[in-house]
Amino acid sequence: MGSHTAPIIQMSRIEKHFGSVIALAGVSVDIFPGECHCLLGDNGAGKSTFIKTMSGVHKPTGGEILFEGKAMNFTCPRDAISAGIATVHQHLAMIPLMSVSRNFFMGNEPQKKFGIFKFFDHGFANKVTMDEMRRMGINLRSADQAVGTLSGGERQTVAISRAVHFGAKVLILDEPTSALGVRQTANVLATIDKVRKQGVAVVFITHNVRHAMAVGDRFTVLNRGQTLGTAMRGEITPEELQDLMAGGQELVALEESLGGTV
Repeated sequence: MGSHTAPIIQMSRIEKHFGSVIALAGVSVDIFPGECHCLLGDNGAGKSTFIKTMSGVHKPTGGEILFEGKAMNFTCPRDAISAGIATVHQHLAMIPLMSVSRNFFMGNEPQKKFGIFKFFDHGFANKVTMDEMRRMGINLRSADQAVGTLSGGERQTVAISRAVHFGAKVLILDEPTSALGVRQTANVLATIDKVRKQGVAVVFITHNVRHAMAVGDRFTVLNRGQTLGTAMRGEITPEELQDLMAGGQELVALEESLGGTV
């Protein structure tokens, strides 16, 4: 676990306004290498705005982001990806009819020269894909099989494995288990555990406390664009974490019923 090391990302007092809507109202979170940091909160809590700010999609309205100790001024997601911050979205950027290895190497195609021509190095791509997937505990029938033939959990693992293979230092996982069954969820959680052990910083966005508790080292609860605090594994029970999330919702409902006086 990475708590003895310096944080790879420090987000201090991050604000993000969209016109008069305040999506983030001063959120501070530290992300450490070799740790899984779970970001919990219900819809509208600010989770997606927060990760978009971390991954270069949104420029913060206020606050400071340090990456490896330096001020981070990403102008677009490509800057963040080049620096080693990769996001795996719920809706994966994969082409179902294309092979697993083609999807694995999309945008990073290995080339083989034949005279003046260059070809996709099919053999190399297949071998790397098979090896990397095996390392994550998934034995493919063939790297040539269409990615659409894999289960949702296996596709998530392809995307995670691909990001790590191409140098991700920080892996942001946006609700990776939300649409999966129990067995597929277990596969994805096992993959997160393997990636963390390789020293990658994992940011796991979820609203499922049980999934968070299975792999999390740190837990931050977001509510209406603010953080309700961060706890380390062992400092908080699943019930307390659930209460924090639910308490936030109940307060919102109460505040609305009392006309914003809470």
